[in-house]
Amino acid sequence: MLLEGKKVLVTGGAQGIGKEIIMKCLEEGASIHYCDFNEGPHKTEMDAAAKNGATVTFHSANITDEDQVKALVKDITSDGKLDVLVNNAGITRDGMVFRMPLDQWESVIKVNLTGAFLVAREVSAFMALKQKSGSIINMASVVGQMGNAGQTNYSASKAGLIGFTKSLAKETAKRNVRVNAVAPGFIATAMTDKLTDEVKSEYAKAIPLGRMGEAEDVANTVLYLACELSSYITGQVIRVDGGLVM
Repeated sequence: MLLEGKKVLVTGGAQGIGKEIIMKCLEEGASIHYCDFNEGPHKTEMDAAAKNGATVTFHSANITDEDQVKALVKDITSDGKLDVLVNNAGITRDGMVFRMPLDQWESVIKVNLTGAFLVAREVSAFMALKQKSGSIINMASVVGQMGNAGQTNYSASKAGLIGFTKSLAKETAKRNVRVNAVAPGFIATAMTDKLTDEVKSEYAKAIPLGRMGEAEDVANTVLYLACELSSYITGQVIRVDGGLVM
């Protein structure tokens, strides 16, 4: 198993892509810590998927609260070990920029960029200065590279996260900590399930592979970056988008 004996922290892990990442890591033998506002509907399923003595531990935490993040990481690393961070937590608050109130802009930046910074700051300090190893994976988006009408706030947050990823990778590489980003395209989630078949069909037409991706496609890429198969990869953005951006 690719992650046997490894400890993984996933933010925003209660459902959606975060939950799928957790299930994939459990399949490969990892012990999981995940944070969210509540443990979500899949905790029993996660526990059942744990193998070889691995565990799944939920932490209630707001990643935009500096004190909560410090306490979270301190708790998780109290045994001197944390191998992988998946900075997955994120929100959308879509709208055209000329009608976007300031709080709609700031809330997305605060969760998607500042929250990721707070968690990565604490984790990278542990990995680089104490453990001298680790993998940090930030969940970006193709819209952080190509933009998207109605998502100036979200696109800006993900573009910022890409720049943050590359800079942190340069800061931590000499201490054997790798930092990469995954940039999903159109992925089938509970949010996209609400779209009409016509809208989904229009999205699919823009994708060279002709279909929307699945959460498992993203989870497979995260697994690759988390394990030793990617031991010589850092500072990269891997798009999981069916060829949408080339």
